[in-house]
Amino acid sequence: MKSILIVNDDGIDSPGIRAAAEAVRHLGDVTVVAPSTQQSGVGRSLSLRRPLAVKKAGLEGFNAYSVDGTPVDSVIVGIFGLMRKTPDLLISGINLGENMSREITTSGTVCAAIEGANHGIPSVAISLHLDSEARLDPGRKADLRFSKKTLASVSKAILERGLPEGVDLLNINIPDSDAEGGIKITTLAHRMYSARVHRLDAPSGGSSYYIDGDAIFDAEPGTDVYAVRVERCVSITPLTLDLTARSDMEDIGQRLLQHLF
Repeated sequence: MKSILIVNDDGIDSPGIRAAAEAVRHLGDVTVVAPSTQQSGVGRSLSLRRPLAVKKAGLEGFNAYSVDGTPVDSVIVGIFGLMRKTPDLLISGINLGENMSREITTSGTVCAAIEGANHGIPSVAISLHLDSEARLDPGRKADLRFSKKTLASVSKAILERGLPEGVDLLNINIPDSDAEGGIKITTLAHRMYSARVHRLDAPSGGSSYYIDGDAIFDAEPGTDVYAVRVERCVSITPLTLDLTARSDMEDIGQRLLQHLF
């Protein structure tokens, strides 16, 4: 039987991780390992030189554990401490909130999948775009039905045929309702949010800064942001771990090294 490890960055109590487990339970033996608390935005952060508390989680019907650490911690503990074998598939999500553009390096969801891929595991990060109303109402239940259907289909294909040559992981983003425009294979947009900083001056002196931004809609066609926010499509972006610039290495050497020696 195939083995599947499911992680996230929203925490073990997120409805998204239960939805992910339910979506693929018919495809193999599912193990769920997730942070004990919300860890959005931590990227590929790893906890070093401190013990990580691991507890059996009450995710009924699943072999599930919480980890007092980051999403990447959960991946490593899951593979090498709990499963003690390399799973056939790693799924990170279903995240409540999209993870798109080159900003994915800040995403705990995507970086957990990157960590899985770095250990040679076919990996998928999947996130659900939430509309502005849902963002303002944390208590509102997200509709995860279409996300589950998409995840089940993609996972089945990967388990049967693997990832395409040169692809280490997939980053999937789902519109907040059924995809009106179908499914698009996309590239990463430059950004999905504009950056903005608010300065807050305390009456007693000193200042603090609050970072936020506005969603970007004018991304280039063919990118993940354009597909999800404009075309209302499912976006599937194939990613590779190799960040090496594909450029003329001799030219780079001449530009950078000629005055060093």
